[in-house]
Amino acid sequence: EISHETLLQEIDDKTVSFSPNFDGSQQEPNVLPAQLPFLILNGCSGIAVGMATNIPPHNINEIINALIELIKKPDLTDQKLIELVPGPDFPTGGEILLSNGITETYLKGKGSIPMRGITHIEEINPGKGKHRKKGIIITELPYQVNKATWIEKLAELVNNGKIEGIADIRDESDREGMRIVIELRRDINAENIRTLLFQKTNLQNNFSATLLALVHGQPKQLSLKELLKIFLEYRELTVIKRTKNQLLNTVNRLEIVEGLIKAIKNLRLVIELIENSADGITAKQKIIETLELNEKQADGILGMPLRRLTNLETNKLYKESEELTIVKEELESLLNNRNQLLKVIIKEL
Repeated sequence: EISHETLLQEIDDKTVSFSPNFDGSQQEPNVLPAQLPFLILNGCSGIAVGMATNIPPHNINEIINALIELIKKPDLTDQKLIELVPGPDFPTGGEILLSNGITETYLKGKGSIPMRGITHIEEINPGKGKHRKKGIIITELPYQVNKATWIEKLAELVNNGKIEGIADIRDESDREGMRIVIELRRDINAENIRTLLFQKTNLQNNFSATLLALVHGQPKQLSLKELLKIFLEYRELTVIKRTKNQLLNTVNRLEIVEGLIKAIKNLRLVIELIENSADGITAKQKIIETLELNEKQADGILGMPLRRLTNLETNKLYKESEELTIVKEELESLLNNRNQLLKVIIKEL
């Protein structure tokens, strides 16, 4: 729902330019009128010749708070920005280890972020008369580590004698969540085995982040601040285009409504002009000349159904005219006052 709304909602408001598709049969948008920076929210990876991008996913609340803060204080310090966005938010869980990797990624656009899975040690009771054993339970794996492949590789290490002291590996994951049980032999130090798992398997690994993106068609390595600022520039431009389109539609409708009100005020004259005309084109010309209206307004009058002449419908027209005038003033004020426009962007975020 959120992606549909924030990627496509404004596409009919003349916010983006369109180009012909591969065979010229249809028009397609060059870019979508995104209301959120999905590049950093969803993350992105891609390889080209001599360059690559690998952007980690982030938390929507943290990114939105950072965007709002940047709108309010464009000269926000990098330190304050990193407090608002303390690190990536990997959807598979796990934990990020404290290191310079995050700071380097956010300041220079490139860095290595160490991650590890979430584990705890439990006592396992295998049944009557048997000794209690200890087990390492894994409930979350680092980002992009495949569970089945990881279990397979661990089993291989155990069989090859690279890791000793493991009696059994079981996958007890269910709908409630992930649960990998590594049952240890008796009198084995669980902490030592856990350290070995971090060292020899992907239970601890690094995310090599590169914040590379196309800026005005040119590849550029960006800091977090630059990436967010470029998005905000784009968002402001999109809101201006949207507002201009809404203003144009409002002015057009207001013009027609004013024409209809003028016709109702001179109803007898309009009926007479139509009755004495040979055809629709002549009637239209007479209305334009006599009431000093334009072509659009004359078309509106000639296409007006008779029910519009009732008191209720006439009052509706007056009310619509008042409402459209207020909307027109609000939209003009938005376009002429950047601070007001920025407040709208903050509110929408």
